[in-house]
Amino acid sequence: MNGDELPFERGFEVNDRETHKSEFDPNLLDSGSDPIWDAIREEAKLEAEKEPILSSFLYAGILAHDCLEQALGFVLANRLQNPTLLATQLLDIFYGVMMHDESIQSSIRHDIQAFKDRDPSCLSYSSAILHLKGYHALQAYRVAHKLWNQGRKLLALALQSRISEVFGIDIHPAARIGEGILLDHGTGVVIGETAVIGNYVSILHGVTLGGTGKETGDRHPKIGEGALLGACVTILGNISIGAGAMVAAGSLVLKDVPSHSVVAGNPAKLIRVLEEQDPSLAMKHDATKDFFQHVADGYRGAQSNAASVSAGDTKKGHT
Repeated sequence: MNGDELPFERGFEVNDRETHKSEFDPNLLDSGSDPIWDAIREEAKLEAEKEPILSSFLYAGILAHDCLEQALGFVLANRLQNPTLLATQLLDIFYGVMMHDESIQSSIRHDIQAFKDRDPSCLSYSSAILHLKGYHALQAYRVAHKLWNQGRKLLALALQSRISEVFGIDIHPAARIGEGILLDHGTGVVIGETAVIGNYVSILHGVTLGGTGKETGDRHPKIGEGALLGACVTILGNISIGAGAMVAAGSLVLKDVPSHSVVAGNPAKLIRVLEEQDPSLAMKHDATKDFFQHVADGYRGAQSNAASVSAGDTKKGHT
């Protein structure tokens, strides 16, 4: 660490797992330590000094609160309120879930670390909690998912509706989503009712995890740990995207994708095997060169076959 680097700018390394994941250690909460919350408060204080016009905003959103759950609940309640679903009511809902659910407390910290590590436009932890709608939508979904599992389905669906209206991100509260998730930009993301997303997945804008028609039951995709879904990817049906796979931007996926592979195209085709263990962490989602090389090779092969057939037909004609 150099002299100009703040202690929280490097993230919180917990374990390597051979993939260089930067994670929050939930055991720190049991010891009374919360380095991410400490970092958020420190960032807010520094920003208030640099930009006094935002001091009230930073105080209300961060500095007035005792913990990350309270600050996040306040921000979400004020973002999602409307004339019939008041901020005070939403605040009670968010506090009631987040303050008592250890798995959500862990997830909101793993998620914010994912945004800080993988999104170059995320300047700080505090910018994620205050401004990034992908992070907001994901944490509001987590509360809705808890309510859904408690049998409070109408309230969960009301939250889903508001999340969709405000953030342009539609996640069914019954969907199951792991932690360490990045929703980069988030606009236009649709995640269906029976979709399952593993830990450390990165999802760019415009991604659809949908069904294929009016069938009921388990009908949505399953995304393996560490996968990367590029912008405007559409994955339809109860199919599996393997762990560490990458789906290139604009692809339409209709069948299973092997682990640690790259697929691209409409419909998506296997391009190559990945060397990276978890492409979601590297965020190198430009498969264009590989895809067009694949198309060119296929075209040359087709031309060669056509020429061979033509030559054979000509030879037969002379015999």
